[in-house]
Amino acid sequence: MFQTGTLRTKLKYIKMNQGEDDFEIPVPWFLIKHPAGNIVIDGGNAVEAAIDKRGHWGAVVDAYDPIMDRSENCVDQLRAVGVDPASIRYVLQSHLHLDHTGAIGHFPNAQIICQRAEYEYAFKPQWFSEGAYIRADFDRPGLNWKFLGGEYTDNFDLFGDGSVRIIFTPGHAPGHQSFLITLPRTGPVLLTIDAAYTVDHWENRALPGLVHSSSDAANSVEKLRRIASDTNAMVVTGHDPDTWQSFLKAPNDFYD
Repeated sequence: MFQTGTLRTKLKYIKMNQGEDDFEIPVPWFLIKHPAGNIVIDGGNAVEAAIDKRGHWGAVVDAYDPIMDRSENCVDQLRAVGVDPASIRYVLQSHLHLDHTGAIGHFPNAQIICQRAEYEYAFKPQWFSEGAYIRADFDRPGLNWKFLGGEYTDNFDLFGDGSVRIIFTPGHAPGHQSFLITLPRTGPVLLTIDAAYTVDHWENRALPGLVHSSSDAANSVEKLRRIASDTNAMVVTGHDPDTWQSFLKAPNDFYD
């Protein structure tokens, strides 16, 4: 588990209608090592957010301010733990919001897996979510995309061995997906990503501060809770500043 800094924001932008208090959240991303190829999930903020955040993100930094050193980009962090960027076979995109697109275009041999609905929406977002999509991050030449098809491809088994499953969880974004990772020693780990930003979202005490469909978001949390119960998975929510501190994180620790 890795982190590309934090976002400084307001509570209401994370938990719908819950006030103007300052709120700072981690920006996680994940490396999965598999015998058939390494995987990056999301990659956090793009490195450009550390170099010129207003130039790259625009006015959205007034609502979500990225606090990130340039060295925290996902490529340099992988090199620091001895992982060659050329070894990344897949980049799995939970969705295409600006704090999840840091890996796109930075791994020359990777196929990027995303929901088709999310990819298409990212090019024509509605006004309320326009600021969340930074086209320069995902509209690049030469990318190798693979698109999944919502319910039709739900529970997609990436390697055919059950170790990495991709779960369709729309709501926060129209093509959001979460991940069930089964590790040899740790067992199942459910990465909700932004289907549940925090434990409050997981426990039905909050809706996302940015949401495409509240009804879908609630149904996706219910779906993930069933999966967590059935598999006894360790649950990792997307941006919880408290629980994030409790997990084993790179560069010194990891789950196996």
